[in-house]
Amino acid sequence: MGELRPLADGLTDECRTFAQTLRELFSGLGVSVRRYAARRFRDAGTISRYLSGTRIPPWEFVLDLFADLAESRGTAVTPAAIERVRELHRAAVRTSGSPAHAMELLEHQLADADRESRRSTVQEDVLGDALLDRQHRIADLEVRLSQLEGAWAAERTRADELEMNVPDREELVQERDKLRQDVQRLTEELEDVRRRGLLAEERCLLLERQLAMVEAQQPPPAREDRHPPHAEPAPVTFPETYPGPRPKILIVDDQHNNLLAMTAALSTLDQELVAASCGQEALKALLDHDDFAVILLDVQMPEMDGYETAAQIKRRARNRDIPIIFVTAMGIDAEHSSRGYAAGAVDYIAKPFDPWALRAKVSVFTEIFLERRRYHRREYAREH
Repeated sequence: MGELRPLADGLTDECRTFAQTLRELFSGLGVSVRRYAARRFRDAGTISRYLSGTRIPPWEFVLDLFADLAESRGTAVTPAAIERVRELHRAAVRTSGSPAHAMELLEHQLADADRESRRSTVQEDVLGDALLDRQHRIADLEVRLSQLEGAWAAERTRADELEMNVPDREELVQERDKLRQDVQRLTEELEDVRRRGLLAEERCLLLERQLAMVEAQQPPPAREDRHPPHAEPAPVTFPETYPGPRPKILIVDDQHNNLLAMTAALSTLDQELVAASCGQEALKALLDHDDFAVILLDVQMPEMDGYETAAQIKRRARNRDIPIIFVTAMGIDAEHSSRGYAAGAVDYIAKPFDPWALRAKVSVFTEIFLERRRYHRREYAREH
């Protein structure tokens, strides 16, 4: 595991070029695969597969490699070099044609959502204990204050004397008021943690359905001595018996090439695709069409960006329940994901997008749309 494996057979030109570039960067560190894996707390076998081209690494791995290379050389990597490698990475993702990368992306997202769910549970317990402690202390102070007030009511003639003998009354009142403020704050924090925990659980369920969708589309495993360059996805279709027109997918991106790429990736699905090149066109499409199952929304757009467009969509009663998936080239960090979820997004996918992951996410939300439609039809028939 210490030496680099040879490049895999059957790689596309784009995958081979990216793998060779990645190997050159790694060679600049002057360490073995096993040693680098231990340094980055990663699996050595996975890193070896990245460097042999059999698996396309996530962009975060390439950024870590750039950072380590800059530290080793003592000079920063130029933005031009990073952008060149990012273009090679995009090309490799587009031409890899394998569901393995989609599985890895979805598993990373599932792990993040699971960590958020577990973190929310722990925070909920801590905040619950703190809230209970404050409530007990308030109750104790209320008892003490009631005792003092009862004594004053029974002996009004001695009120001044009693107040002089109990100089800490004002301090008790101040402490009680401060604790009440703590209770209010902790209650709000607890509700926020519970809400984030529920959202994380929902994302876990959606990601599990997406993983199952990708697994269902995987071709039979090939022999170990063969490496097919492409794996075509199985067409995803839905029962022809569902009532109403075909569900529509709204794709919003100001870059024509991105619209073409997403349209091509989703062409195997039995859905009607509607494209828009800006936020205003997207809002008009939502007025002109019904039965949208999901919206794929670019974040970086001129005039009205993805966050503003999502906010406008959620203000309309007829559109506010349509799930929005943000497609972004800015990376899915905590700051951007928090802003996206606050704007009404249900999911994120990074550019360059993996076609298998994109199809899985769209297919799952389409299934949910059809399930809701059938439920409403049954309820209407039952009532009439």
